Amino acid sequence: MYLGYNTNGLAHHSLSAAIEVLAAIGYQSIAITLDHAALNPYGPQFETELCEISNSLADHNLSSTVETGARYLLDPRHKHQPTLLSSKGEGRPRRVEFLRHSIDIAAALHSDCVSLWSGSLPADVASADGMARLAESLHPVLDYAGRHGVCLGFEPEPGMLVDTMASYAELISLIDSPFMKLTLDVGHVHCLDDGSIAAVIYEWHDRIVNVHIEDMRRGVHEHLMFGEGEIDFPLVIAVLKEVEYDGPLHVELSRHSHVGPASAQKAFDYLSPLLDLS
Repeated sequence: MYLGYNTNGLAHHSLSAAIEVLAAIGYQSIAITLDHAALNPYGPQFETELCEISNSLADHNLSSTVETGARYLLDPRHKHQPTLLSSKGEGRPRRVEFLRHSIDIAAALHSDCVSLWSGSLPADVASADGMARLAESLHPVLDYAGRHGVCLGFEPEPGMLVDTMASYAELISLIDSPFMKLTLDVGHVHCLDDGSIAAVIYEWHDRIVNVHIEDMRRGVHEHLMFGEGEIDFPLVIAVLKEVEYDGPLHVELSRHSHVGPASAQKAFDYLSPLLDLS
């Protein structure tokens, strides 16, 4: 298990600068949230930037994941839109295309996975129909991921169709692919799931390919600095060690960019003793 940080918590930094900051602190991985200033696949200098970032990751011995949750990259007016649940006329093919670009980037960077979520259920679509639409949308993405040898880490997200481990299990029942894995956000589990984080890890550890970590309070989807919520992190880390999870553990403090470097340092100082990094 190795400690990383999500660049959505360093949104005011260039990606190159974020790599420098995190490497200097001692992080071993970086979760790259593709965005306007971070490997935007539609940007005019994308190929040059991809080469530079690949070299920078290698120079700093950093692993990576590719995160696809930028708020306004695909639509400047509507947060997180379009999604895999959007109708074809409202932009679903653009989301599929973006995920294919994300897979290309992950393959080029030798990333651990591409992390993604479902999106929220459109008002005019029933839940069962939405799940069927999501599975249908994922098939070409998974096919593309398989052909490039890239795993998808699907993340249950509060406020979206797939929000809990129960709804993730429902989705998995509709999809049969070895490339469909799990991004487990421990805060989201604490926020919404009835069971304990430990129980979820025990049940799903064979599928976990990426872990997001932050503090949170039950029923409130707000990513908090460690110690400001209710989660027992020594227990979480101990269970991850017990199941021999050997992937990335990425801090996700997406509302802390205004104090990004200080927050990254504070998170590292809190977690590194639990991971025996200090």
